[in-house]
Amino acid sequence: MGKIIFPKPAKLIISTITSDIGLFNLYKEILIKRFGKVDIESKVQPFIFTNYYEKEFGKNLIQKLFSFFTPIKQNRLPEIKRITNNLENNCMNENTKQNMTFPKRKINLDPGYVTLNKFILASTKNGPTRIYLSHGIYAEITLRFINKSFVPCEYTYPNYKTDEYINFLNQVRQKYKLQLREYLNKPNILN
Repeated sequence: MGKIIFPKPAKLIISTITSDIGLFNLYKEILIKRFGKVDIESKVQPFIFTNYYEKEFGKNLIQKLFSFFTPIKQNRLPEIKRITNNLENNCMNENTKQNMTFPKRKINLDPGYVTLNKFILASTKNGPTRIYLSHGIYAEITLRFINKSFVPCEYTYPNYKTDEYINFLNQVRQKYKLQLREYLNKPNILN
């Protein structure tokens, strides 16, 4: 009989996609209030891989990833996805909404996490490569860590196959690895 071993905490990553570069800083501050400080953030990358979001957000979409300092318990991913879904629509004041070109949702927030051997993304959509977690939330392995780098799966979205984001997530993994060494014996620090 196999021994049950609970997973180590993971490094929270939140992807942001929008057509308004100013929303990155606005939502970064909102996310910090919810999940603690950001320790690494990616460069802005053009989101040119699909037109899926254009009807809602407009053209010239851009993406940025945020990594959060405090590791999370992996089973919190459904809760975090539900929080980010609510933030997409409900955190702007009326003045901000009035100054928007499009009245719909202006940003897409996709949480996930990095462990030593994978990058997982949460989704509300089911699919052949997604595993149901709870509360209507699914998870998908987006990248696997093989031979000293993250490697895409055959179904990985193209934006996560870029050198820019693979290098960024490798950097996040390295920071996470150091944090695990430092904090593993201090469970009160790891949420």
